[in-house]
Amino acid sequence: VQLQASGGGLVQAGGSLRLSCAASGRTFGNYVMAWFRQAPGKEREFVAWSGDTTNYADSVKGRFTASRDNAKNTGYLQMNSLKPEDTALYYCAAGRSYSSRELGYDYWGQGTLVTVSS
Repeated sequence: VQLQASGGGLVQAGGSLRLSCAASGRTFGNYVMAWFRQAPGKEREFVAWSGDTTNYADSVKGRFTASRDNAKNTGYLQMNSLKPEDTALYYCAAGRSYSSRELGYDYWGQGTLVTVSS
């Protein structure tokens, strides 16, 4: 599976962005899609996954929504009420099982930068 993340940018605190992750190469619907992020100077952390179920990190619960359109081979991360601490490089990933750990995913996109100004 090849993954291409897009949609990052600069937004003011309280604003919204929608990230997209376009998949190609294999049957997208067979995979769990996850989002991770890495802030400057920090380790990469789990944000959300979407498949038959969705799950979110506590830090984004109620503000972010992960979804997918299998017909378009695309996953999405709708981010609302953004905070400066959401500033990070956001990665999409695909794997066969539900996991909040990086090792649970076999395929990774290149990352898209989200910057939230205060």
